[in-house]
Amino acid sequence: MSHLHPQTAIFSPSVARAAASAAKDWSYVDNWLRTKYAARSVPKFERNPDTLRALLALASHNEAVDEERDQLAQLEAAALNEVKAADAAKETLRQGQQQQQQHQQGVLRGELVADDILDAIEEGLTREGRTALDAMARMAVELGMAFPTSEALGTRYVDLQAKVFELEQTLDRVALLQKYLERESQAMDNFIHEIRGQEYRPAADLAKQNLDLQRQIKTMSAKLPEIGQHIAALEKSVAIPSLTVEDVKRDEDAYLDLLTTKKELDARVKTFAGLPPDVEAARVELEALRTQLRDATARRDTVFEGLVERESPLKTRRRP
Repeated sequence: MSHLHPQTAIFSPSVARAAASAAKDWSYVDNWLRTKYAARSVPKFERNPDTLRALLALASHNEAVDEERDQLAQLEAAALNEVKAADAAKETLRQGQQQQQQHQQGVLRGELVADDILDAIEEGLTREGRTALDAMARMAVELGMAFPTSEALGTRYVDLQAKVFELEQTLDRVALLQKYLERESQAMDNFIHEIRGQEYRPAADLAKQNLDLQRQIKTMSAKLPEIGQHIAALEKSVAIPSLTVEDVKRDEDAYLDLLTTKKELDARVKTFAGLPPDVEAARVELEALRTQLRDATARRDTVFEGLVERESPLKTRRRP
């Protein structure tokens, strides 16, 4: 929304949010440019959505590269400090050896014996042992350790593996963040393309409608005290009965009792549903229904007796 004039009225909340987001992004870009140009003035350029998107991508990539460079610088500084410490230890050891050589002539012979012992040990090593020793020596040289041990080499190796894993995780997070920013940027471009369409444009007389609504609101606000006075006068002139919670509870109980009585009466009346309203006619129809009931009962008994006789086993008669 950088193309909008600062004094332009924004009536759509979505447009206002987009404008606020664009203003926040421009503020971030301006601060980043001032830090990069330091004492120099920032060159003037055209402020449009494409420029903003490009500068945001450049700032994000620059910060990621700066962070990676700082991490590499820290690693190099740590390695350099270790190398300097190893060199200082070597120098101290060399000076001590020189001082000892002045007082003890047998040190050289001891070193020669030690070299002979080391040579004999190296010749007696197997192929796997020699390979392991060469690997430890190369690792010590790469790490700058003057007096390496297997524990120290293992610790340094694990530390380096942890740093490598941390850097890989950082790169993955940066890549994920970059994908997220690209997706959000694409969504923002689509949203901007949509809001620039005809269906999102405000009506031509929207400003006039807004002014009319404000005028009506002011008029109704001025009439509110007068309406309140009329309501107060009506309340004084018309006697409104005062109700209490007990009165409402009493009326509710009476209503529930009447509702229960109604349900009982409805159940009793439902029994006589379908009978004519005349008493004599109702009695005649009731007697006819009773006759039908007796006939049905007799037929049921006859059918049941026949069924029992048919299903019962036949008894053989005894001959005289």
